[in-house]
Amino acid sequence: MEWPDEGALSEMFRLPQGYRAQPLQREDIPALARSIREWYPDISVGVASCYLREDFFREKAVLAGEDNRDLLVIMIKHGDSLAGMGSWERENDALTIYSRFGVIAPQHRGAKLAIRAMEFGESLGRAMGAGFIYGLANLKSPAMQLALEHAGYQLLGFAPGYDREMVAPGVVKRVYEAFYAKILVPENELLRPDPKNLSPKAKALFDVLFSPLP
Repeated sequence: MEWPDEGALSEMFRLPQGYRAQPLQREDIPALARSIREWYPDISVGVASCYLREDFFREKAVLAGEDNRDLLVIMIKHGDSLAGMGSWERENDALTIYSRFGVIAPQHRGAKLAIRAMEFGESLGRAMGAGFIYGLANLKSPAMQLALEHAGYQLLGFAPGYDREMVAPGVVKRVYEAFYAKILVPENELLRPDPKNLSPKAKALFDVLFSPLP
């Protein structure tokens, strides 16, 4: 799966008037890392804490005009100011897109930029030939859950203890995350499991999440 070119990415990311999408450039990395730390200090520990480190972007992310890597980072600009960011990781062997991490500046959180970012992720996956897109949402507030559900993602379950968070000053605990996904291929391209291959609990959950097996 190849990332679309910069022009196609910008056109694919449909934003409200006054906003624009721009792929990450090397010179933007310090300001981006500082902004994420300011907007979302809770990620000082855990899986997303890498987004606070400049070297993470230099080593892992696609940088405009440079190496073609697996992590795409898109900045959302309002005028000359940074209003938010989103990132998506391609899994080439599975033809899957992971909606990895995104955050919106507090003063722009009423513009529904998160929903636009989710719509962009789906468009991106379809354009690249992905069959599946997924992401995790924290359970600290319903905002991200509702945004994913509004964008048509399905709640598939919970990951107990998947990540760590600072739940109080100096107190770090493992937390639950909600697992959301969307299928990007027609139903006839999915192989439904044979009921005899599922445990009773697995079949019961499958029947709740999807159309019941015979």
